Amino acid sequence: MHAGARLVGFVPTRDPKAARRFYEDVLGLPLLSEDGFALLFDCGGGAQLRVVSAPPFEPQPFTIAGWQVDDITAEVAALGARGVAFVRFMADHDEAGVWTSPGGSKVAWFRDPDGNLLSLSQG
Repeated sequence: MHAGARLVGFVPTRDPKAARRFYEDVLGLPLLSEDGFALLFDCGGGAQLRVVSAPPFEPQPFTIAGWQVDDITAEVAALGARGVAFVRFMADHDEAGVWTSPGGSKVAWFRDPDGNLLSLSQG
């Protein structure tokens, strides 16, 4: 594979209207196209997220898409102000819901309207 190829991530949805509101209005991703089957969002840096209408499915217990950010504390606060609830998996999250790994990386998890697990990370 070519290392310069653009990444396109895929996320399933049962409710495209709710997914569009979440990814566009809450996360702030620009909508590139909508074709009745999928919503295509710009994630910056040439990366795209394709939110695809799917038959009934069970959300996976692991992160299916994540964003590397420069200031996770600010991003968590901004998303929290827009109604995003952060998920805690370990007991040692800070008050904002951010977990710091033993190596120093920081991660915060949240779910989209379909229950898909998403994350923010720093470091």
